[in-house]
Amino acid sequence: MCGFAGELCLKDDSPDVAAVATMAATMSDRGPDGGGVWSNGRIALGHRRLQIIDLSEAGAQPMVDPELGLTVAFNGCIYNYPELRAELQQAGYRFFSTSDTEVIAKAYRQWGDDFVDHLMGMFAICIVERDSGRVLLARDRLGIKPLYLTERPGRLRFASTLPALLAGGGVNTDIDPVALHHYLTFHSIVPPPRTILAGVSKLPPATMLTIEPDGRRNQREYWRPSFERNPEQAHWSARDWEDAVLEALRVSVRRRLVADVPVGVLLSGGLDSSLVVGLLAEEGQRGLATFSIGFEAAGGEEGDEFKYSDVIAREFGTDHHQIRVATERMLPALPRAIAAMSEPMVSHDAVAFFLLSEEVAKHVKVVQSGQGADEVFAGYHWYPPMRTAGNDELGTYARAFFDRDLAARNAALSPAYRLDRDVSTEFVAAHFRSPGAETAVDKALRIDSQIMLVDDPVKRVDNMTMAWGLEARVPFLDHELVELAAACPPELKLAQEGKGVLKEAGRRVIPDAVIDRPKGYFPVPALKHLQGPYLDLVRDALHAPAARQRGLFAESEVSRLLADPNGNLTPLRGNPLWQLGLLELWLQGHGL
Repeated sequence: MCGFAGELCLKDDSPDVAAVATMAATMSDRGPDGGGVWSNGRIALGHRRLQIIDLSEAGAQPMVDPELGLTVAFNGCIYNYPELRAELQQAGYRFFSTSDTEVIAKAYRQWGDDFVDHLMGMFAICIVERDSGRVLLARDRLGIKPLYLTERPGRLRFASTLPALLAGGGVNTDIDPVALHHYLTFHSIVPPPRTILAGVSKLPPATMLTIEPDGRRNQREYWRPSFERNPEQAHWSARDWEDAVLEALRVSVRRRLVADVPVGVLLSGGLDSSLVVGLLAEEGQRGLATFSIGFEAAGGEEGDEFKYSDVIAREFGTDHHQIRVATERMLPALPRAIAAMSEPMVSHDAVAFFLLSEEVAKHVKVVQSGQGADEVFAGYHWYPPMRTAGNDELGTYARAFFDRDLAARNAALSPAYRLDRDVSTEFVAAHFRSPGAETAVDKALRIDSQIMLVDDPVKRVDNMTMAWGLEARVPFLDHELVELAAACPPELKLAQEGKGVLKEAGRRVIPDAVIDRPKGYFPVPALKHLQGPYLDLVRDALHAPAARQRGLFAESEVSRLLADPNGNLTPLRGNPLWQLGLLELWLQGHGL
């Protein structure tokens, strides 16, 4: 797990190596263990390394393979690299390291662009062919690892973080009005390829972009799961599905143990992370390091779930760490957490993950986490109504999921950013219309797992853990497990108030008390119930000279929300004032 940056000149020109080095240097938190810069002809690459596999300098990047004429910069982890290495050795390839990075180079030489089909893991990759000058960029199937792009006349730049591109200079930092409407609709999610900034895009998940020596580009999606029933599974019973899910998750957790350093677990005490701990215990992990976080209560809401995580810690004899965050630690951490965001993220979980990662990184460099299970196994409250949506699939989803409709968005924005078209509803409608999803529930699960998941919880986990040089692995997003879950009949997933098939499988591994508990989350009450210094922070950001000059939001809406800061929650119980304030805090924090 690392960070990389690069610049490709699209004409016969030399790259700005100093700018690439500057971009890479901003990602020293993602890769605190080393760095390198490489250039050849029209391209330059910079890299920051977090040593997880092959701790020697042989695994350093950018990795140059002179025998193959390839250079690789890579962020992530290829979990099946030992098996691929053995296969490639049988094919006659010689290795000079024990890293997964070198396996990528050999795999590309062996299978060409189809090499991605052989990779199991999370990754953003750049491969450069020395002799031809061809460049390939690829992102993993579920978008776990980020890859941002910006284009200037004759030059394409790319990086693992958006702020790295800003550090390189020359980026159009105007606000994209369509992205802004998505931000206000999907609780800060901006679907790819857009970002909140007009001059920066992101490569979509499961996508490969190739730039040929003559400048021709080809972008293709190389994977998409089917949310339809497989005839070969038509005879499966509920028990068969539970067996298959449990085995797929068991394999996924096992894959994510590959490392040359110890692997811990972020243990919230919910079903998902508890199952990960239980399955790791099955794999023979003893004294597993587990970590839970809690905050002080606010607004009548509890701020921790230690009573549940403690049950799992005792059951499996883990080396458990309760991390209690006092209110006085929260406020100073907020600007640092916001600075760590590649894009603005309103979820209260972000600062929780940031503070949790700070403590966890003192103990381990790799953790497994339970993110993604709700989107994959239908754990949210808006999925059951989709079963009876009839001809109102889009409206049913929008009423439960959208923060604002078009009229409310336009009322919140200044005239310059208002739109006549409902671009956000149109986006969801187009996704729902595309083939490959059998029912309304399948359509909701597909957009959530391919879009909403990627640019909310997945991005949050990556940004907040990597801010402390901590690698987070998400077994519920193993692509084979996702394919299996997508084919699973919706009624099995919706059972037991959501995640029914997973809950039944889990009963064979963890105590019922954890499975049957009320649904929980990473609670950060102070950001939902804005008061005191947190409210002051938001008010100051929205009234700052930069905010007034930018003029994103209608003054009447800002005044209305500030007059009653906790009385206007969204359908998902988010705070719309925090949503506006967070965007300004992010923009101002990055000097925009």
